[in-house]
Amino acid sequence: MVALVQTVAYLGLEARAVEVQCQIAPGLPRFNLVGLPDKAVNESRERVHAALAAMGLALPPKRITINLSPADLPKEGSHYDLPIALALLAAMGVTDAEQITDFVAVGELALDGRIVPTPGVLLAALHASGADKGLICPAAQGGEARWANGMSIVAAPDLISLLNHLKGTARLPDPVAGEVEAAAHGPDLRQVKGQEVAKRALEIAAAGGHNLLMIGLPGAGKSLMAACLPGILPPLTPAEALQVSMVASVAGTLEEGRISRTRPFRSPHHSASMAALTGGGLRVRPGEVSLAHLGVLFLDELPEFQRAVLDSLRQPLETGVVDVARANAHVTYPARVQLVAAMNPCRCGYLGDPALGCSRAPRCGADYQAKVSGPMLDRIDLHVEVDPVSAADLALPPPTEGSAEVAARVAAARGLQIARLEGTGKSSNAELDGDLLERHATPDEAGRKLLLKAAEAMRLSARGYTRMLRVARTIADLAGSEGIGRIHVAEALSYRRVAGRS
Repeated sequence: MVALVQTVAYLGLEARAVEVQCQIAPGLPRFNLVGLPDKAVNESRERVHAALAAMGLALPPKRITINLSPADLPKEGSHYDLPIALALLAAMGVTDAEQITDFVAVGELALDGRIVPTPGVLLAALHASGADKGLICPAAQGGEARWANGMSIVAAPDLISLLNHLKGTARLPDPVAGEVEAAAHGPDLRQVKGQEVAKRALEIAAAGGHNLLMIGLPGAGKSLMAACLPGILPPLTPAEALQVSMVASVAGTLEEGRISRTRPFRSPHHSASMAALTGGGLRVRPGEVSLAHLGVLFLDELPEFQRAVLDSLRQPLETGVVDVARANAHVTYPARVQLVAAMNPCRCGYLGDPALGCSRAPRCGADYQAKVSGPMLDRIDLHVEVDPVSAADLALPPPTEGSAEVAARVAAARGLQIARLEGTGKSSNAELDGDLLERHATPDEAGRKLLLKAAEAMRLSARGYTRMLRVARTIADLAGSEGIGRIHVAEALSYRRVAGRS
């Protein structure tokens, strides 16, 4: 007899069906595990053996074979423990083999028989719902699994409770979906003294989903303004919150099944490796650019990142996805992020400051800024110089306008974009391209002449030209203007650096 239990293998945000097959046959006592298991899956034999021993059960003195089918699909992770244990118990006759075929099982086993959390339960639940099956998962992740509606969920704290539930001698409570957290707000823009130009650029970036680069002396407030950005962005829609939660589930960072409406804000250190930023590793996991999906990726001290690491972001910034290619796997993760970067004008940080002059100007600034490649800078829509804040500015009372007022204007502009792009699969001006760009971001005659003249003088690339049209469209939306005029184009051009300028 062969006992069967369904589980899943994770490939990016895709959960693929895996069948756990268990056969107990006459022969020398042995526990074989086949089907391309990695080290964590191979070690499940010891965890399963110990968990059964904790229940007072011993493995039969026969040849036990566990096959993970399809055999050519690599199996990674500790979530195979529970389905392997259930298949073994069904083959031993401890539980009903027919009953467990109606479920998909995921979970790691502790040595004392407890079922402990594993990454990816939300993906497994969505897969089970689509396959018209129930889900067996750890009790701590029942709230996470409940977000997949229309299915039976058995969230068990340990193997004994699970077996009693399946036999009908004791019933486990139905899990309740995790809480939906309201959008959280970071620092308020009222904390930023002065910096009116930079705050205006921040508002435009938020309204259109544009990438932003801030260049200024140390202590000018670049990091503070970047931290204020999530507070003026519109909250995630339910569909977007589910996408973000799926990435967090695979990464194992979705705590207690709580789904948040706050847009992610990720700020990796400049020592981050390419795998940490874009994803990868021995077991391919999402990187910072995917964990920031539909949110903000903040790169402070931009030139201090390794150049190859920064250039690895060029493709995700264009396509909104990141492809991680390995010899045994090709995984795609979503990466629709809003990039916000900050940098000093030179290594010492004081280029252009008359009081603290750079000793190696202008070469210090040119060498330092050259660490960021031109193609990478070309993908950043808004470039703004952040002036130092004087003591007189700091002594002023807080501004009357804070994040709430700016967020209202941003929400109104985003509402115009959503209505304009309905049915196109896009939601912001930063995504305009092709016919949509021609239809919605073509300036009037005066604006077109100014843009053509500036494109030649500033040596704008085709990408830079397109991005200026997108920014001008956002500025017009903030002004409530149906068309794009010369004044909107002029402001968009003011946030673009001249090619070759240090």
